[in-house]
Amino acid sequence: MRQAMMGVDIGTTGCRAVIFQQDGKCLANQSLEYSLYTPQAAWAEQDPEEIFQAFVQVVRGSMAASGLRPDELAGICFSSVMHSIFPVDHTGKPLHNMLIWADSRSQAYTEKLAQEYDAKKLYVKTGCPLHPMYLLSKLLWFREERRPVFAASYKFIGIKEFICYRLFGKFLVDKSIATTTAIYNLETQAWDDEILDILGIDASLLSEVKPTTHVEPGLSAEMAELLGVAAATPVILGAADGILSNLGAGAVNPGQITAMIGTSGAIRIVTDRPQIDERMRTWCYNMTDSHWVVGGAINNGGIALRWVRDKFACMEQYVAERSGYDPYDILSRYAAEEPVGSDGLIMLPFFSGERAPYYNANARGVLFGLNLTHGKRHLVRATMEGVLYSLFSVFRALEEVTGKSNEIRVSGSFTRSPFWVQLMADIFGRVITVLDDPEGAAFGAAVLGYFAMGQMTDIKEVNNLINIKKRYQPDLANHERYQRLVAVYERLYHKLEAEFEEIASIQREWK
Repeated sequence: MRQAMMGVDIGTTGCRAVIFQQDGKCLANQSLEYSLYTPQAAWAEQDPEEIFQAFVQVVRGSMAASGLRPDELAGICFSSVMHSIFPVDHTGKPLHNMLIWADSRSQAYTEKLAQEYDAKKLYVKTGCPLHPMYLLSKLLWFREERRPVFAASYKFIGIKEFICYRLFGKFLVDKSIATTTAIYNLETQAWDDEILDILGIDASLLSEVKPTTHVEPGLSAEMAELLGVAAATPVILGAADGILSNLGAGAVNPGQITAMIGTSGAIRIVTDRPQIDERMRTWCYNMTDSHWVVGGAINNGGIALRWVRDKFACMEQYVAERSGYDPYDILSRYAAEEPVGSDGLIMLPFFSGERAPYYNANARGVLFGLNLTHGKRHLVRATMEGVLYSLFSVFRALEEVTGKSNEIRVSGSFTRSPFWVQLMADIFGRVITVLDDPEGAAFGAAVLGYFAMGQMTDIKEVNNLINIKKRYQPDLANHERYQRLVAVYERLYHKLEAEFEEIASIQREWK
C-alpha cells in the first residue's frame, strides 16, 4: 500500500526532501545546501547540475531514512523557488548558469519596458509588476546580452522544469510557476501573445503549462534506481515555494494571512480568484484551479540582520561559537535592551534593492536619525524593526486589495527569536500565530500531492494537521508609537527615490 508522500522543496540555498504520512507525521527529513555565485554586483547565479545532484541525494537519503519500501511511496510533489531561468539545448543540457530571483542585472531592460510599454496594462495581464526578478526582463537580457546563447537555445526553463525533464523527459511547467514569470496571462490562462511579441519569441521556447495538480504516472527506470524509488512512483508538478508555504501553514481560509522572514520575506493570502492592485504593489500567483495567492515579497529579511552580525558583531560570533550559543540569540538580547523605536533610529533595509511594495531595484539601505547616543545595540534593534516596517508596508497594501485579515500565521528563521516575533505583533498591531514545528513549503507540497492523487478531497483538510505553538499579543501602546515611525519610514522612501536612482547609477559606474 502506498502510504506516504514526499514533498521536495527546491529553495534558494538548499534542497529538502520530507516524507509525510497522511496524518501529517514526518517520517524523514533530509536537506543539502548548494552554492550561490555572484560574479558581479547585482548578479546571482546557480549551477543547475549542482542543484540536481543535491536533489538526488536528499530524495535518496530521505527514502533510506524513512524505512519505507519504494512501493510504499504514494508520490513525489515539488515546491520550488520562483523566478529562475536558464537556457537549455534540445537534450536538456544547460547552456548558461541559472539566473535566480535575486539577480537584477536586467534592471536596464526593466526600465526600457517601463518607458516603451504600458506598465499598468502588462501588470493587469500578468499580475506581476515590472521588476528585474521576473523572466520578462531576464529574457530580454539574454536576447540582447547573450545573443549566441539565445540563438542556440531550445528552451528557457526554471529549476523545477530541469529536474522534471530529467525524471520523465518532458518540458512541463506548473501554472503556479508560470504565473510568476510576467509572461503568463491570468485571463486567458496561457502565455501572452503580446508579451511574446515584445520578447521576439513564440511559445515553443517556453515549457508547456500544466495545472499544479498534474500527475506524471512515473519516471524512467534509470532515474528511479538513482533516487531509490519505484519507477511507477507518480510525480506531481506542484507549485511555487511561497505559494506552498501558505498551504503548509494551513492558511487557506478567507482572511488568513501568512508572513515569512527568512533570507528575504513575504506576506500572502489565498483567494478564490485572481486579484490585482490598482497601484501595482502586489502580485497574484496560482495555487490550484480554484485557489490563488495574492501577496508581496521583500528582498531584505534576515539578510539585513546577517549583515549586522557579519560587520558589527564579530566578537559576539566568536563568543557564541565558543559557548555553544546562536549569535542571533545574543543580538536579540541586545535589541531587547533598547527602547521602542531604537531611540529614533530608523533603518530602510534596502541592501539589495526592493521588491514589494515599491519594486525598485535601485533602492539602497539608509540609516536615518543617527546621533552620538546610538550604538551597536540600537543598530541591531533598528535593523529588526526596519525589516518589519518593510513587511508592514506590504501588509497594508495587501489588506487594501483583499480586505481585512483575521489571522496572521508566521514562519521562517525569524520565529526562532521570540523577541522579533513580539516586535512584529507590536508593529502590526495584530495577534501573531506561530505554528508548532512547521515544515512550510515541503509540507505544503506533500499536502498538494495528496490532494492531486485524490487522497484529500479539499485542501482545507490541511487544517486538521496544523498545531499552534504560541500566539503573540500586541502591545497597543507600542503599536501606537510604531505607527509614527512607520509613517516617517514611508515618507523617507518617497523623498529619496531620485537619490536612490542616482546613487545606484554611481555604484554601477564606479564599481
